[in-house]
Amino acid sequence: MKSRPVIAVLAAVLVGVGLPTATLAAKKGPQKLPGTHVQDLHYGDVLFQTFIGEDFEALTRLEAYSQWQLMPHHQGEADLLAGGLYLQLGMHNEAGRRFEGLLAGPEIPTSVRGRAWFYLAKVWYARGYYDRSVDALGRIDSVLPPLMEAERQHLRANALMHLGRYDEAITLLEGWKTSSSWMNYARFNLGVALVRSNRLEEGARQLDAVGRLQSDNDEMLALKDKANLALGFAYLQDQKPQLAKPFLERVRLNGAQSTRALLGLGWADAAQNDYQAALTPWLELRDRNLLDAAVQEAYLAVPYAFAKLGANGQAADYYEQALTSFTNETGRIDESIGRIRDGQLMKNLLGDTDGKTPQRGWFWQMQELPDAPESRYLYPILAGNDFQEGLKNYRDMAFLGSTLQRWDENMIVYNDMIEAREKAYAQRIPRVDALLDSDAVGTLTTRRETIEGRFNEIVSSEDVAALGTPAQRDQWRRIERIEAAIVADPGNAQLAAMQEKLRLIRGVLFWDLRSSYRDRLYAERRELKDLDKSLAEAHNRWLRVQQARQIAPTSTGDFADRIALLQARMTTLRANLARESAAQSDLLGQIAVNELQAQQQRINDYEVQARFALATIYDRAADAPRPAPAVAPAEAPK
Repeated sequence: MKSRPVIAVLAAVLVGVGLPTATLAAKKGPQKLPGTHVQDLHYGDVLFQTFIGEDFEALTRLEAYSQWQLMPHHQGEADLLAGGLYLQLGMHNEAGRRFEGLLAGPEIPTSVRGRAWFYLAKVWYARGYYDRSVDALGRIDSVLPPLMEAERQHLRANALMHLGRYDEAITLLEGWKTSSSWMNYARFNLGVALVRSNRLEEGARQLDAVGRLQSDNDEMLALKDKANLALGFAYLQDQKPQLAKPFLERVRLNGAQSTRALLGLGWADAAQNDYQAALTPWLELRDRNLLDAAVQEAYLAVPYAFAKLGANGQAADYYEQALTSFTNETGRIDESIGRIRDGQLMKNLLGDTDGKTPQRGWFWQMQELPDAPESRYLYPILAGNDFQEGLKNYRDMAFLGSTLQRWDENMIVYNDMIEAREKAYAQRIPRVDALLDSDAVGTLTTRRETIEGRFNEIVSSEDVAALGTPAQRDQWRRIERIEAAIVADPGNAQLAAMQEKLRLIRGVLFWDLRSSYRDRLYAERRELKDLDKSLAEAHNRWLRVQQARQIAPTSTGDFADRIALLQARMTTLRANLARESAAQSDLLGQIAVNELQAQQQRINDYEVQARFALATIYDRAADAPRPAPAVAPAEAPK
């Protein structure tokens, strides 16, 4: 499963909590929370949903289980987990409130609390809450690992600069020493802060150090280009083109900053009246993508240089080409603005989920631009943090909409279940009433008392034959009948001859009965105890049937009322969600339209400049003195 920063928050805070592993228990220390086993089944269910990435489902269950008090052994851990899940779902105010309340507790080790505040500050920074990020970083009162401490300082300096507190950022970065790669970012940020504070020479030293980096790492090379570009333009704005040029020449020709560097390099030459040299970078730049603002400016810079060199014909040709390109591009932008206002932008950005639930959460990032005509104009805005955060919010709303739709379908199923339950109740109630009227449990109890009386008689009289097998009891009764016949007819010689055999048979049978009497007596007592248990269970069920008979209509009605209330609430939520989603879509669309209109306005301004320059060239050509007509050469003699 993909690693997520919020899970890092929970890992930092919940070290050993709720994870029944021997490894964590073996690593307990004064700066770690003690390892505990999951003692509540419902808490384990929440952890499972969290670990498989179902954050919304996990939070829903967590809040429900907490309300029902089903996690008495893990309430503290559950509160921390809830804070992390709120953070994961982008509800930063609620997450911050919970973290601030929980992390201030003395039961959490200092180092763990420090890591938690660090991750919380990172998330707030990513969402644009720079003041909260600075506050969270200031709450760290423990020593962090070196790399984490370096990132902390860098994060705090950036947040301070976003808040316009440059002096604080400068003081922080000047006093920071580290050997990690974060120092390069710190030097760059410090240099930028110094330049913005009108301390160019001090900032130049920092930016020059970054601009001379020796690395094959793409990230460091990009930072190196940005440093050289920033320093080059700082010198251009300070009217020192001769100092700007060496730094602009350091920027790679295939890097992200190459177009601006080429443009600046040309203006550095032009500022020194070397228009021939300025044409080299500007002509290279002119062959690149017209969507880039630097390229658009090059469309005017090239004919401007030719005009300065006196090549008015070439200047006019390039101005004409620029006007044609600007007109075509303006038309395409108009089409893109129309598509955005028709709602096509958000449909494309939301993407095709193939029937799956849209991704959501603060960690989501758009991996690639949609294949749409307007996408080519929106690179700058789509790369911006504000638009990305707004897009995440829009996708979160789409997820909530799909969740409400699923819940609404569940409500329909629940209504069907209640209807089926009512039908089943109506079908079974006559049988239930007949059973209750029969007093079957009372009859069984009476029979049991009769059996117990008979058993007591057998025990008191030691009637061994009564506990014999059916065959033995039948034999015993036959012997008793024969004996009765002998007694009734004493003069019968034949019966008298059988009397001795009968006595032997009776003795053998009595021996068999007597030898197994105690075992059978014990077995009968066990049977009576089992019968008592069965009767007790039957009596309990009988009472439950009576109770269910009385409350079943009421309970069904209560469920139906609760479902009706939930359906009404979800209807309201869907309306609110639809309204907020439409507002968010309009906001994002308007941001995109504003960006396109700004690009269009810039192109229009360039177009006006091009037309004015072209008209100036034509006017100069019209006012120039015309040369005398050439005399035709004399015709050669034949």
